[in-house]
Amino acid sequence: MIVYGSKEEAERTGEAVRAVHAHVRGLTRERLGPFPAGTPYFASDPDLMLWVHATLVEASLAVYRRFVGRLAPDEEETYYGEMALVARVFGLPPAVVPAKLADFRDYLDAQLAGPEICVTPPAREVAAVILEPPLPTPLRVLVPAHRLATAALLPANLREEYGLRWSRAHALPLALAARSLRALALPALRTAARVSPLELTYAT
Repeated sequence: MIVYGSKEEAERTGEAVRAVHAHVRGLTRERLGPFPAGTPYFASDPDLMLWVHATLVEASLAVYRRFVGRLAPDEEETYYGEMALVARVFGLPPAVVPAKLADFRDYLDAQLAGPEICVTPPAREVAAVILEPPLPTPLRVLVPAHRLATAALLPANLREEYGLRWSRAHALPLALAARSLRALALPALRTAARVSPLELTYAT
């Protein structure tokens, strides 16, 4: 709704997300990395929201480079600016978002080098769900590539903390999976993206 809907639809969706965020708050029950038990958290915290936004931006660019193709520097900068608008719809204050892609990458590097971004037991529980998704049978062939891509795209220290193996031996099957995806899946996805919901309604 935010990407393809009207301005009004995007704003309504953003309001709904912000309303949910307003109720996500509490105190941690156990020590999580450098944070002791009893540390307060709330989903509307600008620092937390910026980190979530950062993971979306970085993962999207990395996956596109891996499975679709290279973007020119000005295309990446344009994408980054457009994602800043999405962040604003979700309630992230514009002043918090790094102004340029280079500033964003400095922020990301600093976060990953610090102690706050670490793998905790709850994170491992979430990862187990992500890495073993309940896909329908025809799509289960994508699970190995999905796991390989996840391991390849993570920073090395986080990959190790999650217990995900990665070596040069894994690079070849991932490259083959990326090639297959570009050849087989992406044309179908592009066709589907060109069909509007209204057209689907009339088609059915």
